[in-house]
Formats: sequence, C-alpha cells, structure tokens
Amino acid sequence: MQMNVKYTSLVAVGDSFTEGMSDRLPDGSYRGWADLLAGRMAARDPGFRYANLAVRGKLIGQIVDEQVDVAAAMRADVVTLVGGLNDTLRPKCDMGRVRGLLTEAVERLAPSCEQLVLMRSPGRNGPVMERFRPRMEELFTCIDELAERHGAVVVDLYGAPVLGEQRMWDVDRLHLTAEGHERVAEAVWQALGYPPESDWRAPLAAAARPNWAARRVADARFAKQHLVPWIGRRLTGRSSGDGLAPKRGELAPYGEASAPSDS
Repeated sequence: MQMNVKYTSLVAVGDSFTEGMSDRLPDGSYRGWADLLAGRMAARDPGFRYANLAVRGKLIGQIVDEQVDVAAAMRADVVTLVGGLNDTLRPKCDMGRVRGLLTEAVERLAPSCEQLVLMRSPGRNGPVMERFRPRMEELFTCIDELAERHGAVVVDLYGAPVLGEQRMWDVDRLHLTAEGHERVAEAVWQALGYPPESDWRAPLAAAARPNWAARRVADARFAKQHLVPWIGRRLTGRSSGDGLAPKRGELAPYGEASAPSDS
C-alpha cells in the first residue's frame, strides 16, 4: 500500500449514495462518505479541491447525460463513479443498456483523471436484496471488467458482510446510516493508498433483535413514509431528484461553498 500518496482534487459522480443520504447534518443537509473522504484528503493538502455532482434518484442514463462530461472537464486527480443500482431496482430493467451506459461513463472518465474509483455497492440484507441480487451481481461483474480494462480501483462494499446488516441502514431501507457512510469513506481512503485509520469491515457489536411488535411498527412506518411515496413516484414517472442541483457543482477548494449548478 502507498503511504506517500498525494491527491489534490476529487470529483464524485452518482446518485443518492454519493450525495450522502441519509447522513443528515443538524441543519438538515446531507454529508455522506464523499464529503467525509474529501475532508480527510483536504487535511493533507490545504489547497485540496472538491466537487460532488451526485443527485438522488438518478439513473445511469441521467448520470451519463448530466454529470460525466462535466466531471471529465474538471480534470481532477480522483473521480468516483457509482451508478446503475437505481436501474437494477426498477421492475423493468434492461441490463444490456445499463452495462452499455456504464461502459460509456467509464470510457469518458478514465482518461480525464489520475485515478478512477468504481464500487460494488452494498445492499441491505432482506427479501428485497434477494429479489434483485442477480441484477446487482451482473452490474458488479461489468464493473470489475471495466476496472481491469481501464485501470480503475474497485471498492468492494458488497463483499463486506457488515454493510449488509440492517442496523447499517436508515429507516428508509435504501440508504446507509452515518456509521455506514463513515465506513465507506474509510474503504475508499484505503483503496486510494492512504494508511488505514480504522477497520471498516469490522462486525457490529452484538445487540438484541427487536421484538415482533417493534418490527411491525417499523414496517408500518417504512411503508407509510417511504414505500408508498416511492411507488407513487415510479407510477408517475417522477424522481426524488427532480429539480435538484448538485450540492457542490464546481471544483472548488474544500473549505469554500460551491455555487449550485444550473443543471
């Protein structure tokens, strides 16, 4: 592992996972693993620059159309690309199209940066995960092949059992908790060659399983607050990210707020 690695800029591309949901700050905004990673990288370089183009709800086609060329033009040292998982969760998903678009994204981004980072995304253990696991693993096979072809680093979050545990996921069952985001930041940090600061794969401490009544209350809350609205958006062709701009649309010094993008 490299111990003298030095990167001076980072651009994050993707959907809600990279935007930082559900790692909510006191002011209501989202932090997430990419912001955490950028902060740690910036601590080593006062002039470090960071952009986060990710927007919740984006499909891989939207990521390619709205984010990839913008990111490539920034010529950052490091670009992270996480996308395609939202597509696999749709009832009708053309995996051939998803693979093609992901390939297009990698082919545009890899030459534009010193190091491209791809991920095998984590998934919450449960019946939903089992239903879509074949599609996810097909996506991850494509990611592995693209990484080998283009010299990208792959962070295997899917292969870490702890990130599948239900306690690592927010009440919406789609996004990691703050601790989950912290572990992802450490995983990417290590993949980039920085010295380990913690064991991101370490299992959680043992805890009592919620009783039947508590689980039913949680199920009802999830259905009302998250599942029904999600179904409604799918039926009407809407997305949770409609009209939202990236939180850091420009590659700017880490300590400075980036002006919202017009996209």
